[in-house]
Amino acid sequence: MRMTYTKFMGKALQASLLATAMVAAPLGLTAMAAGIDTLPGEDQPEARGLAIAQETERRDLGFQDSSSTMKMVLTNAYGETSERELRNMVLEVTEENEGDWSLIVFDKPRDVDGTALLSYAHILDPDDQWMYLPAVARVKRISSVNKSGPFMGSEFAFEDFASQEVGKYSYTWLRDEPCGEMTCHVVERTPLYEHSGYTRQIAWTDTTDYQPRKIEFYDRKNDLLKTLTMSDYRLYNDKYWRAHDLFMENHQTSKTTRLVWADYEFGSGLSASDFTTNALKRAR
Repeated sequence: MRMTYTKFMGKALQASLLATAMVAAPLGLTAMAAGIDTLPGEDQPEARGLAIAQETERRDLGFQDSSSTMKMVLTNAYGETSERELRNMVLEVTEENEGDWSLIVFDKPRDVDGTALLSYAHILDPDDQWMYLPAVARVKRISSVNKSGPFMGSEFAFEDFASQEVGKYSYTWLRDEPCGEMTCHVVERTPLYEHSGYTRQIAWTDTTDYQPRKIEFYDRKNDLLKTLTMSDYRLYNDKYWRAHDLFMENHQTSKTTRLVWADYEFGSGLSASDFTTNALKRAR
């Protein structure tokens, strides 16, 4: 039962963005396109919102594992930029009430080389996250109450980098509307897990491929905090969509973070031994 940021960020991060394994195994592209006809009606907004999330996840089941590279571009309120280069690995987990595992490793610049984040996603239990800091040769466990904080100076929070399980949220379909050249389902999702930094999120998911296109994040005061836009989607193995450009804009600080993804590989043989705290130390 997972969707991802790390898959929707690795799908994306990548991604999260609405999903679950509550439906049957992936169908062919023609059958999947017909899935929109089976959604609950507009008079059932909660059921319709959940079904959209489930369909998004259903289309990504079975990828086993993936790896990719990423460039992170940070821009401050004055327009000054800095860049970082990272690697991302994801292991699909099919156990009930568990989410995918992910490992993010920084390669450049030199002052962050070897810094790594390991995430085990759960449903309503707090996600397990550890960070390796090479400067002190130490693995640090990330407290569940600190996961709303910024990750490595970016506009993404720690909780954004964990797999976004369908069961972590309640859903309400709001409307369908144009989004660029496509039409999108607009769904509000409310975190059910403790210590989220968000009161709610509004997600735009296209009605053709059921991929997330935009998400608005509202802070604990219910004010608009930031917007994530996902673009440059590409299809892998005739089944798995991945966004190659993720742009996060913080409306309260005027800072932005762009993630540019490349070099995707699927089914490369990653295993649980590649996603341990000891693996963090060897990630460099």
